[in-house]
Amino acid sequence: MNRRTLIGGLFAAASVPALSACASGVTSLDGQGGTTTGGGSSRGGVTIGTANFTENQVLGYLYAAVLEAAGVKTTVRPNLGTREILIPALKGGDIDLLPEYQGALLHYLDPKATATEEGEMQNALAAALPSGLQILPYGTAEDSDAFAVTRETARKYGLTSLADLKKRNGELVIGASPEVRKRQVGVVGLKDVYGVEFKEFKSLDSSGPLVKGALKKGDVDVANLFTTDTDIQDNHWVVLSDPKNLIPGQHVVPLVADRKADSRVRKALARLGNVLTTAHLTELNRQVDKDKKDPSDVADAYAQQHGLT
Repeated sequence: MNRRTLIGGLFAAASVPALSACASGVTSLDGQGGTTTGGGSSRGGVTIGTANFTENQVLGYLYAAVLEAAGVKTTVRPNLGTREILIPALKGGDIDLLPEYQGALLHYLDPKATATEEGEMQNALAAALPSGLQILPYGTAEDSDAFAVTRETARKYGLTSLADLKKRNGELVIGASPEVRKRQVGVVGLKDVYGVEFKEFKSLDSSGPLVKGALKKGDVDVANLFTTDTDIQDNHWVVLSDPKNLIPGQHVVPLVADRKADSRVRKALARLGNVLTTAHLTELNRQVDKDKKDPSDVADAYAQQHGLT
């Protein structure tokens, strides 16, 4: 019998910040890649929260599937919103576990952080986390932020990299979730690192139907998307390269409260991290977004197919 409980709408949902992720990670339990503090117990069950975009929901249900297979009762609370909601909820005990992304989480905790290599970021994250929280070993799957334009826009303005945007300062409109206006991996960093200034910022969503629809219609020239979004390839959009490494590496990484981080939780999530690849994650996103499948069903089928349950 499936012991998972699904609870939605606990918090007021808000637009997701640039929650994003990366590939080829350290997932062993005995080395780099995660904190090793113990003392927690999952005996009373684990509550998993997710942000309100497809991929993070899929990851949350994958976490639930592998934890239940390890004998841990789970509750999933999807669509809770931004880190400004999720991190306090994790600290306060409303949720116990959250699928996160290395670079985006580090910049949220420490906007001045300079680490870009995965191992360095893991160490920096461990140092920056609030008391009572820990990161587990990061996984193989990757999903980074990207700034994309249509093929027609790329040809018209000669755009291949983020540096090229400066040539059109004051002319182009960017679309993204509201938080991107104030984030380093966003408008702030594009100006600081590349000297880019936009004509207008349109507050839309995170790699969702609003921003993608605006890009298709020409209402925005540049869109903040996620690299695992299948619409990028389907629409032949051009992802602008990042020669100055504004966008850090962003492996998927579990963020968990100390109170629940026992060996059952750590081992189950490490198994998933070793198996789940960027290509797998992209395909799971496609099944939800394109085939309109339920993210819980997609996650359960994947876990069973790959011997995780």
